[in-house]
Amino acid sequence: MISRVMSAELAEHAGQRVTIAGWVHRRRQLKSVSFLVVRDRTGLAQVVAAGDLPPEESVVRVTGTVVAGEQAPGGYELVSPEVDVLAQPCAAPPFDLYRPVVAAALPTVLDHAPVALRHPLLRAGLEISAASVAGFRETLDRLGFTEIHTPKIVGSATESGANVFGIDYFGRPAYLAQSPQFYKQAMVGVFERVYEVGPVFRAEPHDTVRHLAQYTSLDAELGFVRDHRDVMAVLRETVAGMLESVRLRAAAALDLLDVALPTVPAEIPALHFTEAQRLTSSDEPDLAPAQERWLSRWAEREHGSDFLFVTGFPMSKRPFYTHPDPERPAYSNGFDLLFRGMELVTGGQRLHRYDDYVRALAGRGEGTRAYEGYLQAFRYGMPPHGGFALGLERWTARLTGAANVRQTTAFPRDLHRLSP
Repeated sequence: MISRVMSAELAEHAGQRVTIAGWVHRRRQLKSVSFLVVRDRTGLAQVVAAGDLPPEESVVRVTGTVVAGEQAPGGYELVSPEVDVLAQPCAAPPFDLYRPVVAAALPTVLDHAPVALRHPLLRAGLEISAASVAGFRETLDRLGFTEIHTPKIVGSATESGANVFGIDYFGRPAYLAQSPQFYKQAMVGVFERVYEVGPVFRAEPHDTVRHLAQYTSLDAELGFVRDHRDVMAVLRETVAGMLESVRLRAAAALDLLDVALPTVPAEIPALHFTEAQRLTSSDEPDLAPAQERWLSRWAEREHGSDFLFVTGFPMSKRPFYTHPDPERPAYSNGFDLLFRGMELVTGGQRLHRYDDYVRALAGRGEGTRAYEGYLQAFRYGMPPHGGFALGLERWTARLTGAANVRQTTAFPRDLHRLSP
């Protein structure tokens, strides 16, 4: 392994001569003394230096003696240093990365993402995102799920028609996958419980603070459910596990962003769609963003919860594979999970009998030909099953209080952006 001490470990090496490495976060040249602040993946380290100092964002290796320093990050600094410059920048960053706030508008940040994301505040959101994914995996592994990896190039645009990206696949048409839905259902027939973390693509011409053309979807599917409530119970455990992972793995990022983690109730409050309509005085067949915000405020006020399930959406607004409510067939055994005013998760129970799929497709004026690969699993016996999908960037934005989902996306792809 590389012989190097991280900035967060300096206290463990008091009195020793050690080597650190990183980027010059800040340089300060005073009359009597000069300082280098070096940034690495664990934080900042101060170096008491002399002579000419390399500019900000130079990559350096510094060997020095660790001593206590009241003004130094973490309470320790390096003295009597030997500074080796490994690389120097060819140009200054688009804004000062050492300042405590980001002194640039979002377009500037996105245009210069490879360097802008080095700012501790911008990096912190991505640390929380990474910790969330780790918690997602850990929780579902513990619950007996198997991680799968499914194709992102598909041969037909069967799931939702026009909202797909078409590509040329060796001279014949193909599409970027909107979700792993069909594949994760098929894999329930193999492993019973599966999950995937991967990109999905939506060719929807939305130019809003909550939509991206490509985002990371956290998907799960499980067999032998009684109905959608079993799926909701697993989702509750998953969200709680993600938050616990963030608490343990990204504590410094939470402090830096001043984020207070929500508490997941032992049972997340749930409203049927018809009751949500009544409360919001709406007769629309789906929830508008304003209604999501109103219902979230209601859940916080009435139940002290940042989370709210809305169940029983009309079948007309759900995909053909959604299982209807046996007692109210016009409504589905599907749900959304709202979090702090926004839909975060969509899920539900799926159909599991082949004949039910044939009838559901016929009811929508479609045959089975375009779905033969998908329906193959159901010809050979599938258990009652269901699942959910959670958008990682939207989750992180809600968690950190970011106003725009692009603030929690490393290199966003949207209606206008294909670079960097």
